[in-house]
Amino acid sequence: MNELITGINDVIWTYALIGALVACGVWFTIRTRFVQFRMVGEMIRLLTDSAVDTVNDKVGVEQQKHAKKKHISSFQAFAVSVATRVGTGNLAGVASAIAIGGPGAVFWMWVIALIGSATAFVESTLAQLFKQKHKDSFIGGPAYYIQRGLHKRWMAILFAILITLQFGLSNNSIQSNTICGAMQEAFGLPPLWVGLALAAMALLIVFGGIHRIANVSSVLVPVMAIGYVILAVVIIVMNISQLPHVLKIIITSAFGIEQVAGGGVGAAIMCGIRRGLFSNEAGEGSAPNVAATAATSHPVKQGLIQALGVFTDTLLVCSCTAFIILISGLYDVPELNGIALTQSALKAQIGSAGPLFIAIAIFLFAFSSIIGNYYYGEANIRFITSNPMVMTIYRIFSGGVVIIFGAIASFELVWNIVDLFMALLTACNLVAIFLLGRYAFRLLDDYRSQKRKGIKEPVFHRSQLPEIEHDIECWE
Repeated sequence: MNELITGINDVIWTYALIGALVACGVWFTIRTRFVQFRMVGEMIRLLTDSAVDTVNDKVGVEQQKHAKKKHISSFQAFAVSVATRVGTGNLAGVASAIAIGGPGAVFWMWVIALIGSATAFVESTLAQLFKQKHKDSFIGGPAYYIQRGLHKRWMAILFAILITLQFGLSNNSIQSNTICGAMQEAFGLPPLWVGLALAAMALLIVFGGIHRIANVSSVLVPVMAIGYVILAVVIIVMNISQLPHVLKIIITSAFGIEQVAGGGVGAAIMCGIRRGLFSNEAGEGSAPNVAATAATSHPVKQGLIQALGVFTDTLLVCSCTAFIILISGLYDVPELNGIALTQSALKAQIGSAGPLFIAIAIFLFAFSSIIGNYYYGEANIRFITSNPMVMTIYRIFSGGVVIIFGAIASFELVWNIVDLFMALLTACNLVAIFLLGRYAFRLLDDYRSQKRKGIKEPVFHRSQLPEIEHDIECWE
């Protein structure tokens, strides 16, 4: 079974998905006039944007205060999406890419992040545009913009099923597998027992809803990311003389100039883009689900913030892991892969505390991903049905069953399952955002126009897009 899934993945990724990802990323980059580079300052500024009521801009002061309490802020939406991005892909995924594709895989991870951030901008802007009102927040994502923008209910349901299988289920098995592997390596704890404890904690949170998820993520994400980056910077400074050599082998391996760790240019591109997509999720259609929950004055704001999330994930956190591994020189040891390679590399730098630190870090990284992944599935199940029994069953599987499965399954099997669903999911979303991208471009032009006029906080009304005004529920 594992070999069959591997073969299917190789065919899909080699002959279709990689080209589509790069083509869409380049097109969106050109069409938005390099938004991911030109508006970095605005992205950072928007992190302090507070929640506003976008359902009706004519409500009174008291209602506005109430809206800020019940809606998700831009930073909380950013934190939840980064929580799912910053996870095992940053530690185990980067290590796997280097072990299989060589150091050149890191270069291709950077490339897919740089052009993919424009894709992330488009999909999250569309999610905000077509979001819907929910009882205590907004709700939206690709399933919603496919149905309202393309009027293809069947395609929207297909996406909702695929993202539930990918994030709510198979992706959580990856997080569990990595946590259990790290805990066994560092503390000798049996994977099954770790998986059971992890499932119990996850179930406690996922039954609390998006607000509990947002509150937990907005605390965990900054702490874990900052701590890990600081450690990586210290290690790089301690080995600053090796930095030119590390950059050299990344570039030479990326273009096949020098074969390192048995990986040629093909393997480097394949592994770099696959693991880069798993980590930053640009184009996969996941982050738009949480981007839609934010209460903001203009759809472009969340598009910019989610583009920043791609940079944060790949160019910052993934690069930290890559430099630690390459500085250690252990990337060509055949027996090391995944989280074990990252732990061994850190152990080589800071001693026996290395595996312990990674075990704790991967727990924080992956656990925050588990609760964020769960929400993606919840939002899309609600799109298909409002049956409370279906939601309860999903919560049990997402927060319990697949976590225990991931604890006892092999490293290769869980990653192959994720790669398969990730490919199908991404293909579906790329078709949708390619067809709907023109609305994101117009919204960006409007946002820039308002900024040029001196308007600090641009505002959007659905009447500005009269041809689809009846398809937009919010933005009155």
